[in-house]
Amino acid sequence: MWCLALPTYDVLIENKPRKVEISKTSEKAFTIKIDGKSVNAELLGGKPDFEKFSIKIDGKTYQINLPKLDREKSFQLKVDELVFKAEVKTPVAKASTTTFMPASLSPARKSVAQKEVTEGAVVAPMTGKIISVKVKKGDVVKQNQVLCVIEAMKMENEIAASKAGTVKEANVSEGSSVSEGETLFVVG
Repeated sequence: MWCLALPTYDVLIENKPRKVEISKTSEKAFTIKIDGKSVNAELLGGKPDFEKFSIKIDGKTYQINLPKLDREKSFQLKVDELVFKAEVKTPVAKASTTTFMPASLSPARKSVAQKEVTEGAVVAPMTGKIISVKVKKGDVVKQNQVLCVIEAMKMENEIAASKAGTVKEANVSEGSSVSEGETLFVVG
């Protein structure tokens, strides 16, 4: 079992401040801590649409509708038939980052808080969803070769190798979410 700690968010829901921490426990499962209270959540169905998706929290299924998020403005969050006024503040990086157990099952992903300079690292330039992975560990790549495609705000962004070499780490898979600054690949 592995756990990827994501940033902590300061959120206003109906003008009430909340501290939200999300930890990814598997490809579609999360632990969400809101003001210190934890719940288990699971994305349901195929690839989630950023604006509409279903989520199961502690055994109950909810339909979520989210507009495009603008961290400068409030937005309407629809949960089933209830509508909430919400606002997401800039995420606060966590001091503790990624915990992996056992090592053989761990995808070597790093959160934004763990930003470390790794020789040959190819990092996510923005937060988004991986829609295509073009290479795998051990592949030989050329400089500027496309390694993967990230969808962010309904736009596809090709992520290319900054140098020629062999892919030493491939830390993403199709459908996974990535945070800005997260190491996607290491080319050496």
